[in-house]
Amino acid sequence: MELAKAYFHKDVEGKWYKYWSGLGAFQPSGSAALYFSIVIPPPNVTGSLHIGHALNNTLQDILCRYKRMDGYKVLWVPGTDHAGIATQNVVEKQLAEEGLSRVQLGRAKFVERVWGWRKQSGSTILRQLRALGASCDWSRERFTMDDGLSLAVREAFVRLWEDRLLYRAERLINWCPRCKTALADIEVVHEEVEGHLWHIRYPFADSPSEGLTVATTRPETMLGDTAVAVHPEDKRYNRVIGKRVVLPIVGREIPVIGDLFVDPAFGTGALKITPGHDFNDFEIGEKYGLQKISIFDEEAKIRPSAFSQDGEEPSWLKRYRLKDRFEARKLIVEELKEKGLLEKVESYRHALGRCYRCQTVVEPRLTPQWFVRIKPLAEPAIQAVREGRIRIIPEGWANSYFAWMENIKDWCISRQIWWGHQIPAWYCGKCDADNVLETGHGDFMLGRDAHPVVQREPPTRCPECGSSEFLRDPDVLDTWFSSALWPFSTLGWPEKSEDLKAFYPTSALVTSFDILFFWVARMIMMGLKFMGDVPFRDVYIHALVRDQEGQKMSKSKGNVIDPLEVMDRYGTDAFRFTLASLAAMGRDIKLAEERIVGYQNFVNKLWNASRFVLMNLGDGARAERLSLATLRGEKLNLADRWILSRLHSTISEARQAIDSYRFNEFAHHLYQFTWHEFCDWYIEMSKLALNSGVEDDRRRTEQLLATVLENILLLLHPLMPYVTEEIWQVLKPGTGSVMTRPYPRLNADWIRPEAEEKMSFLTEVIRAIRNLRSEMNCAPSKEVKVILFGPEEGLALLGSHEKYLRALARAGTVNYVGPLARGWERPKGAATAVVRGMEVYLPMDETVNLREEQARLTKEVGKVEEELARVQKKLGNPEFLSKAREEVIQREKEKSERFEEKMRTLQRSLQRLLEIQ
Repeated sequence: MELAKAYFHKDVEGKWYKYWSGLGAFQPSGSAALYFSIVIPPPNVTGSLHIGHALNNTLQDILCRYKRMDGYKVLWVPGTDHAGIATQNVVEKQLAEEGLSRVQLGRAKFVERVWGWRKQSGSTILRQLRALGASCDWSRERFTMDDGLSLAVREAFVRLWEDRLLYRAERLINWCPRCKTALADIEVVHEEVEGHLWHIRYPFADSPSEGLTVATTRPETMLGDTAVAVHPEDKRYNRVIGKRVVLPIVGREIPVIGDLFVDPAFGTGALKITPGHDFNDFEIGEKYGLQKISIFDEEAKIRPSAFSQDGEEPSWLKRYRLKDRFEARKLIVEELKEKGLLEKVESYRHALGRCYRCQTVVEPRLTPQWFVRIKPLAEPAIQAVREGRIRIIPEGWANSYFAWMENIKDWCISRQIWWGHQIPAWYCGKCDADNVLETGHGDFMLGRDAHPVVQREPPTRCPECGSSEFLRDPDVLDTWFSSALWPFSTLGWPEKSEDLKAFYPTSALVTSFDILFFWVARMIMMGLKFMGDVPFRDVYIHALVRDQEGQKMSKSKGNVIDPLEVMDRYGTDAFRFTLASLAAMGRDIKLAEERIVGYQNFVNKLWNASRFVLMNLGDGARAERLSLATLRGEKLNLADRWILSRLHSTISEARQAIDSYRFNEFAHHLYQFTWHEFCDWYIEMSKLALNSGVEDDRRRTEQLLATVLENILLLLHPLMPYVTEEIWQVLKPGTGSVMTRPYPRLNADWIRPEAEEKMSFLTEVIRAIRNLRSEMNCAPSKEVKVILFGPEEGLALLGSHEKYLRALARAGTVNYVGPLARGWERPKGAATAVVRGMEVYLPMDETVNLREEQARLTKEVGKVEEELARVQKKLGNPEFLSKAREEVIQREKEKSERFEEKMRTLQRSLQRLLEIQ
């Protein structure tokens, strides 16, 4: 086997993934005393791989491959989430294209249709994760609605009920009129919008010519008002507390109450109270025993039954009957104007809540729902983090966790959809006959006074009346309920499985900050409740991936980077390495394709370096390897001692970085060593020994090249699995997969600070000579004369390694002048640099035509000045700054900085020339 001249990722990636799968390399094996387990944050079954998935799963795979190679028994459990609302929406859209609705299909056939869709399309994202190189144990793939997890969900629900941590009650909840379901508080996305405050006069019942003026952002809800509240110490209004006002349009009398909640500075200081459609008003209504009127139906349309008495609808209702809430708002404002009760309208910026799935404005709605009594679960979860049993990384996110958990509210877990885990509660068809209410969309709901029977299996006999006729609760559980059980349900709970014994608690969770409360906090609560232990030891929270300007990626902005396209174009290894290299703690990732191109160059650099090493291994040398122990007996030169020292320093730095989740530092250390030390310096220096004609030097250098390359492949494998496997199979044939080999360990005996110090000085001198040549525009092929003046110790070191100065700096002759040299004068007409007290001179009169070079530099300075002036003029234009997008302005600023830096470089070179002359 030989390496091709160029690396073509499309020829490699599928081949090696199939090879690893065939080996069973992704499954936990061996009798390792240490284990590392991790469960994938289950992507929605509706999803396809986006940039966030790519980052999250790349980081998980890096950890798993590293731990596997480091001797751990590793389990990475894959799976998908049934994504109740999202999946139901997908299938409903398909039905709509066929001219059907779920109501026409009926519940059973609709659910059957969703299962069919899931079978056909639901594994798309898992196939894409394989392309990313994810080394999950696919034999353990789970789905939040598979048989095992359904059993776990049912068991958890029943146990919470038995422990009095579940209840069903009529409460004001967030309702999505589009999805027609309840939403938990954290499923509502709040945004600031420009709205209005309508000032409406409510006449006093006993003196209609007078009244109270209230200010509201929602005039449409006034139909459900049951009081007006003022602050009891507000001198404008405290005399009217206890009086009654007439609700405009409706004509109903309602009381004026005094409550400390009212902010006298808001609006007029008088607040309309609508307990059926505002959360704060609900609390006030509870406090004062106010009626709660729910004026909207499930589609947020005016509900006639809310106002009917004895089947009679009031005359005023005709104008508003079944009108959408926003249409009703317009009509109400019009009628208020007609009646002279709208005093003024003013602009007002306020928060508006939207459904996190469909972006519809949510409606607070009074409905019977199921709730988890959350405080008893939250307290031990807070303690687990405070006591360090769970580490949240970076630590700053722990404060956000505590703030939310300490103010947590009961969790609404029921959803009014069909796809999901149907709640295991039943109702007697006879006892609860009056509580069964039709919804109008092919289903029913149960009134607040219904009496649920909660148990693991369907009941056969009513404990009250003995009837065998039961209705099952039509609601399904919030998707996050089943996800909260994920770390232990995927391992077999409630059964006491071998996996559960071996791999729980899991070792780490890698996730994004946006689901810290949706998911992470709930997993901690449920893990402690049902397993008596934390679900994971570490929670690593990564940042968002944004575009190169720092903007959030979105289709509407056209700045989305498709991972599959990028992987196809540049290769998976380059893409993975880019993500890891940018994954700094607590900092969002600004991703540009140029960065991926840069790391594609790194892949190619590794490939070409490997080809060089392999081409220079002599006959039989590939089979023969000098162990590090054997190398101790070899006569190693400075470059040899240096590269081995740097290798082991890099091993130490890389391990420390990955063990502390500093993925960017992990990638940086390996990049720096591979490219800038092994490739840039050691390979170039090795050419002297390989071509020296001294057999022992050649043999030793061959083996060192191979040994260091072998370690580089092992170090890089978690980051770049495909290219490292391809090279490994040629470098180490017959040794199995690189992913099954031990990860390199530090051997402190090989760290030689003196060798690193000497090589650092030598390379700095070589770099100084190269820079002088470049500044003087000296042709690369032309040799230069070098004069070195400085301390004897430095001169001795450089003199003993002059071969490197000649080969790597194209030095023709080198003169060494010590501090005791008599009569020596510093040369005139020479380019000069100083490295740690060592003066470096390059006489230029023989090397460069100084006058021609001065003319060239002067002309170049003029060009750059013109470009810089053009950019600075644009940046100084107020019209440009006010109209251009922020990213365009930023690009111009960066362009200006580049021109300024180029100008400084050119001027330095010009100044140096003038000094020489």
